[in-house]
Amino acid sequence: MEESLKTYEKNIEKKHSFGWNPKYEEEFRTNLNEKVFIPITEKTIEKLDWDLVFKDDKNIEAKRKESNFGIEKWTESITISYRHGKINVKSESLGNEMWDNGRNSKRVKLFIHSFKETEKSFDKESLEKLEIEVERKNNWDDYVIPEILPKPNRIKKPNFAIPLIGGFFTSIILALILAKVSVSGGYIIGLFELLVAIAIGFSLKYLIKFSNFTEFLKLKYLLIGMIVLIYVMNQYFQYEIILRENNYERIGFFEFIKLRFEQGLTIKKLNTGWIGLIISWGLQIILTYYVGLLRLITSITSYQLERIPTEVVDFAFYHFVKEKTEEQVRNELKNKGWTEKQNQDEVFEAIEAIYGANELNRMK
Repeated sequence: MEESLKTYEKNIEKKHSFGWNPKYEEEFRTNLNEKVFIPITEKTIEKLDWDLVFKDDKNIEAKRKESNFGIEKWTESITISYRHGKINVKSESLGNEMWDNGRNSKRVKLFIHSFKETEKSFDKESLEKLEIEVERKNNWDDYVIPEILPKPNRIKKPNFAIPLIGGFFTSIILALILAKVSVSGGYIIGLFELLVAIAIGFSLKYLIKFSNFTEFLKLKYLLIGMIVLIYVMNQYFQYEIILRENNYERIGFFEFIKLRFEQGLTIKKLNTGWIGLIISWGLQIILTYYVGLLRLITSITSYQLERIPTEVVDFAFYHFVKEKTEEQVRNELKNKGWTEKQNQDEVFEAIEAIYGANELNRMK
């Protein structure tokens, strides 16, 4: 960020916001029309060193990043919207905090100041040129159709059996590790659920690649099945380990679960009873599912993008921009050597994955 903007930011009078994920917004008028609003806003965001995560004809979203102890994370999400000559700027905290210490108001006021400075740097003539540039960019008028495209990958039939079998063995291994940690007393609620979700996501990432299978609904059901299997088998392995290591008289597994309910869950010498035990099991499943689901979506999106060359995605997208039908785009791909329907489908999936990646970036 420019030094002049850093100096201005230091002198902004903060307005504190309270609540779950505090937010602050302001509105101001502009003489800019709708077509040049987006490029002027993009230039402003670039000057502020924020990350652009989404834009359409009338809205643009950015996120501000901070680095602490070498770890970078997004701290605020800033949304800028254009409506009939008015620009609304809203900043929202991303850290699940209840008080923003005035940070959101500083982001909003800093953006407005920087936007007005950027706007002043354009006279009437340069704005007209900018409008023409935007029109050409949106219509892909400067795109040069390549004479040849990279050759498609060898056809690899999607095989759901690979993630199914791999997911089963991954679940058994994770359940055994959890059981050993639990019996030894080293289990930390919250931490291990997160680690399990990361391990599931890691395994599914490579199983998706090996299988070339990207059907989200089936993979989501597989994720749910893996989570249930992990935590059920975790209890069973604990049952076996406890009986074998202590030479206890063998009882049935369901009798063991009954004893677990009678004993309840003890947290720092406080016995929360069977209710606490059920709540802890529920939290285990919910936390693992949501973190695992996010990693699954990321893995599918990444793979759909990496298996298709960028030149091919651009080529297909260009023809969609020119309002060609899906069948016409298939014919264009066929003329460039992409004759197989599966290869063409994967190109379309890659285009959809770009939108999916944008939606992931927008998540708060």
